[in-house]
Amino acid sequence: MMAQDIPKLLDLSGQVAIVTGAGRGIGLAIAQVLAAAGARVALASRTGEQLQQVATQMQADGIAEEAILVVPTDVAQQSHVENLTQAVIDAWGRIDILVNNAGLIEFGSLDQIDPEGWQRVIDANLTGPYLCCREVAPHMSKGAGGRIINITSVSAQTGGVSGGVSYTSSKGGLAAMTKTLARDLASAGVTVNSISPGQIDADPNLLTAEQREHVTGLIPLGRLGEPEEIAYAALFLASPMAAYITGTTIDVNGGILKR
Repeated sequence: MMAQDIPKLLDLSGQVAIVTGAGRGIGLAIAQVLAAAGARVALASRTGEQLQQVATQMQADGIAEEAILVVPTDVAQQSHVENLTQAVIDAWGRIDILVNNAGLIEFGSLDQIDPEGWQRVIDANLTGPYLCCREVAPHMSKGAGGRIINITSVSAQTGGVSGGVSYTSSKGGLAAMTKTLARDLASAGVTVNSISPGQIDADPNLLTAEQREHVTGLIPLGRLGEPEEIAYAALFLASPMAAYITGTTIDVNGGILKR
């Protein structure tokens, strides 16, 4: 391995990626970074108008129009996931990378979260990734393998915050599913890993100034993370550099678990 070969290991030219929850925040950053690395990227989210805006911005940033596919998708609905998968195959003939990022968070105490609310979060955060993996993995197996990257959460390791039982449970389940699928899909050349973000500054309206100060004080690095920092980890896992990594979680949290 020569030093000049290093950039080639992060070149995703010819690869096809699906990114769910690509309309904003972490998903948007991942889609942008994978596209900048040369991948053709299918943008999936429930809001088609938002995805069109993302596609327009990516083109303005220099990504070719033919390297972007917009597919409005609710990952909790099997028919939507089937349509997403078929749309990508029809457009590009292959799928190499799947990033399960779409998610939902709802807060409430145990007696406030009714079964319908619980199921909504589980459907978005756990059933959705399951459906996506189920539809996409066979296409990866037919080719040269692939990369599945699940976006979990630090709350799966810490128990999260009070009132987040449905979210924390769903992300814990996704982390466990990552390990099982890594074993099940290894023989097909498909690696399955997860990224566990800490507090990411993806929505300026999510925290009040007081809450932001409190959360920042809990993080050894003394700041919130940026969506791009999750995207860089995703690029690594999607690249040949991570070919011998599967069934693991990369923590991107500023050291919050080290206190």
